[in-house]
Amino acid sequence: MRRTAAWAVAGAAALVWSEWLNWRWSRTLVGRREGAVEAVVVLGFRNPQATANLVSRWRVRAGLRSLAADRADSTRVIFSGGATGGDTTEARLMADYAQSVLGFRGTVTLEDQSTTTWENITNVIPLLEDADRIKIVSQPAHALKARAYLRRQRPDLAERLVRADDYRFGEWIAAKPLLALYGLWKLRGLKPS
Repeated sequence: MRRTAAWAVAGAAALVWSEWLNWRWSRTLVGRREGAVEAVVVLGFRNPQATANLVSRWRVRAGLRSLAADRADSTRVIFSGGATGGDTTEARLMADYAQSVLGFRGTVTLEDQSTTTWENITNVIPLLEDADRIKIVSQPAHALKARAYLRRQRPDLAERLVRADDYRFGEWIAAKPLLALYGLWKLRGLKPS
């Protein structure tokens, strides 16, 4: 009985810790900014199949729910990712899912050359020049890494970063402790700029 209780407490602590960490990552290196032109950048995920995989589909949904309700028609959604796991680019797979499955009819731009997060940011910079508000969408640790890269490459554009809706309490709850550990590992070498 004690062992069961100890495991339950440890499991609950891991869930609370991972929720808090993902919540914190989603709110780091963003500000509050107003403006008419908004760009939502959805980062790709390695995808060896001919349709968007589970992670890519989630990122597309998080990107679309990140559209500000009052400017959904004027927001540009940028899908970023090259062909890293198959013949079709990550950007194309995500755009196809957004348009054909989710029925998104807004403005879509593809950046289909990137194979790393650094390249995602480098290659979307020309597409962000006129944006007043920039949202980067991925799992919270990955999005934080991308925001840090934008800050290194173009601090002026990084000042336009606002929070995306890529963190929701309880979402991915079973996987969140593992995602938090993976996020810590991926962010380990990231130094403040």
